[in-house]
Amino acid sequence: MHPASSIIVFTTLSGMGFGLIAMLGLGAAPSDGTAGLVACALAFVLTGIGLASSTFHLGHPERAWRALTQWRSSWLSREGVLAIVTLGLFAIYAALWVLAADRVAIVGILLTLLSLVTVYATAMIYGSLKTVPRWRTGLTPLCYLLFAGAGGALLAATVSSLMGSGAQSSLYAALILMVIAWAAKFIWWNRADRTTLASIGSSPETATGLGNIGKVRLLEAPHSSPNYLMKEMVYRVGRKHVQKLRLLAVVLGGAVPVLALLVAAVSGGGAGLLVIAVLSHLIGMMAERWLFFAEAEHAVSLYYGHR
Repeated sequence: MHPASSIIVFTTLSGMGFGLIAMLGLGAAPSDGTAGLVACALAFVLTGIGLASSTFHLGHPERAWRALTQWRSSWLSREGVLAIVTLGLFAIYAALWVLAADRVAIVGILLTLLSLVTVYATAMIYGSLKTVPRWRTGLTPLCYLLFAGAGGALLAATVSSLMGSGAQSSLYAALILMVIAWAAKFIWWNRADRTTLASIGSSPETATGLGNIGKVRLLEAPHSSPNYLMKEMVYRVGRKHVQKLRLLAVVLGGAVPVLALLVAAVSGGGAGLLVIAVLSHLIGMMAERWLFFAEAEHAVSLYYGHR
C-alpha cells in the first residue's frame, strides 16, 4: 500500500492526541487551571492536525462530511462520528477544568472510554480489510491502542514535569505501556512477515481463475502509465530498507523514550529529557506507521503480476 504522508500524520498525531485525552480523563496531569489549559490545548492541537490531515487523502475533501452518514457499515464513518463526540465532550471537560479547576470524574472516565473506542475504530479501518492479510488480525487494533496509551501517558508526564508538578504516576504508566506496546509490535511484525498473500493461497492464478490451465503471467500491461490502483495499492519496499526502518522505529520510538522515562523516574525530574523523549517517540512512530502501510500487500497487486 502507498504510505501517504497525510495518513501517516493522521494515525500518528490523532493516536497520541486521543491517548492524551484518555490519560487526562483518568486524572493525569496537575488539576490547576494553567496545567489544564496546556494539557487540553496540546490534546486539541494533536487531534485537530491529525484529523484534518486525513481529509487531504480524499479526492474531494469538501465531501468528507458525507462519510459520517455511513456509520452502520463503515469503520471510517464510525471513527469520524466518535471523534466528533469525543472532542465535543472533551471541550466541556476542558472548560470545567480550566475555568473552574473542576475535573468531573464521571466525565473523565467517559472521555477515556470514548477516546479508546475512537482509536479502535481508526485501527479497524485497516484491521477489517480482508484484502490485506497482514492487517487483518486482532493485533492491529491492540497495537494502535497500546501506542496511543503510551504516547498519551508520555505527553501527560511531560506536561506534568514542565508544570513543576509530580509526574510519577504518568511516568510509570508511560514506561509500562511503552514496553508492552513494542512487545506487541514485535509479535505483530513476526506474524506479518509470515502472513503474505502467497501464504494464504492467493496468487495470480486464483485471482484470475485461470490456474486450471497453468501458471499465469502478465504478458502486457493494460495501460501505458500507472493508474490509481497501482499508485495506491501496489507498492514495494526493499527488505534492507525495511530492516533499517524497523530499527529506526524501535530505537527512536521505543528505546530512547524508555531510557528517558527511566532516568526521569529515578531522578524525579528531567523535563528536558521528557521533551526529547516525546519528539523521539513521534519520529519513531511515523517510521512505524510508514512501514505499516508500505509493507502491506493488497490483493489487487495479484492482477498486476505480483506474487
